[in-house]
Amino acid sequence: MTEAQRLKELVRRAFARAQRPAEGALHESDEGDEGPLLERDFRDKLDWRALDGGFLDQAPAGYGSALSFFSPEALRYYLPAYLIADLDGQLDQVDVAFRLSAPFSDAARATAVNPRRYGSLTRFDAGSRRYAGFSREEVEAIVAFLEHKAAGGGGAPIREALANYWRPRLSEGG
Repeated sequence: MTEAQRLKELVRRAFARAQRPAEGALHESDEGDEGPLLERDFRDKLDWRALDGGFLDQAPAGYGSALSFFSPEALRYYLPAYLIADLDGQLDQVDVAFRLSAPFSDAARATAVNPRRYGSLTRFDAGSRRYAGFSREEVEAIVAFLEHKAAGGGGAPIREALANYWRPRLSEGG
C-alpha cells in the first residue's frame, strides 16, 4: 500500500461518521455570490464519497472557493472529499493544504480579520472556531495529510500550522 493509499483510507475512516448539514446550512454568509452558488452546486451532493476532483476543483460555479465558504459543519462533511482528491492529484485550482494552514501561521495570530466588523478577532481565532467541531480522529487525519504535504515540499506555512494548531489539538484530545 502506498503512502497516498494509506492516507486516503485514514481519511475515509476518520470522517465516516460526519453528517451532512441540512439543506440551506452549507454556507453561513449571504454576502456576495459564492455562498448561494455553493448551496446550489452542493444541493444534490449528498455523499462526499461520490464527488470527483473535477467538480471539487471548480465548485462553486467555477470559482473553486467552496472550502472558504462552507459552514463549519459543511466543511467537516466535505473536507474528506477534498483531501482524497488532493492526494489523487485531481485539484489544480484548490490548495487544500493552504486552506488548512493559512489560518494558523505565525502571522495569522496577529492579523485581524476585519477590525471594523469583528473587533480584535484574528485570522487564527477565526480558524480555530471554524475547525473546533472536528473530532480527534478527524484531526489525526488532517495532521497526517499536512505532514505528508510538508514532506513533499509544502514549506514553512504547513509546519507552522502543524506546530501552532493541529498538533496541539491532538494533545488537547481533539
